[in-house]
Amino acid sequence: MAQVECRFGVRFPEDYRHFLATAGSMARFVPPADDFLMINAIGELIEVNEAGEFQERFPGSVVIGGDGSREMLTYDFRQENPPLVLLDVSAQDWSSAIHQATSFSALLEQFPGTGWKWDDSGPSPS
Repeated sequence: MAQVECRFGVRFPEDYRHFLATAGSMARFVPPADDFLMINAIGELIEVNEAGEFQERFPGSVVIGGDGSREMLTYDFRQENPPLVLLDVSAQDWSSAIHQATSFSALLEQFPGTGWKWDDSGPSPS
């Protein structure tokens, strides 16, 4: 993990670090939403991010997974508490980002009921 954090100049949030240390990765349909959720293993992160040139197009981003197709689940490290957003592989800049969750644990908690969010209405008040 230290190598990946050093490469991107970030420190991943504790809930995501815990997931990587325990589950490691995920790739499955999540009921009842029945949307596909993929979380990459730590060893895949550098390759995934470099293949898409994400740091060039989205400074402060680190892709950690996606929907198994074109949409990339991405941390937005431009913010102190980085939220998770969805970015299409062809997006050119941050204006295309669609907010998914304020944290990794919030994403895992809400995903079975909501699946992917496809508009940019932002976080809902709690």
